[in-house]
Amino acid sequence: MKTTIKIFTLAIGASLFITSCKKDDEPVAIVYYDQQDQMGRPAINTVFVDTAEKDVFNTTTPSTMGAAFQTKFQNKLLALNAGYTTNALGLNAQGLTATLATDVLTVSTTGPTTFFDGVPANTLSGRALADDVIDVELLLIFGGSNGMSNPGLTSDHVNANDKAFSATFPYLAAPHQ
Repeated sequence: MKTTIKIFTLAIGASLFITSCKKDDEPVAIVYYDQQDQMGRPAINTVFVDTAEKDVFNTTTPSTMGAAFQTKFQNKLLALNAGYTTNALGLNAQGLTATLATDVLTVSTTGPTTFFDGVPANTLSGRALADDVIDVELLLIFGGSNGMSNPGLTSDHVNANDKAFSATFPYLAAPHQ
């Protein structure tokens, strides 16, 4: 009797093992993702990329963006501000557009994280939630070497978020109800 129980237990165990190893007849779903948009630095794509090239820009890998778009960005910059020479960072048109054409958000691992704090070495070293990135971009495009040229064009006059940021992670403001 003990032998029969052992054989029966062994047969059930083997059938469960074989059943669990049976290949599923249903095909495995393969999911593909397409990159739709890039926005390392807000408004760069909006301002500097022509409508006909938005899809191309959004799917270009960052390592090739500079070569593909710097000259086009420079032409657009000079069309927006024909008097552009240098900005508050000391960048000429080629230097600024070379920086902006590669639309990634760089991050400093050794210094302050800021989009712009007036210190050229800190600029574009990251981004805090409260950084006014649109004002910074306007200042770099229209503000001239001291940031004071064209004062009517260096701010969007939106000086704060419409709701306070949270003091705890993830720090975002509460949604509107």
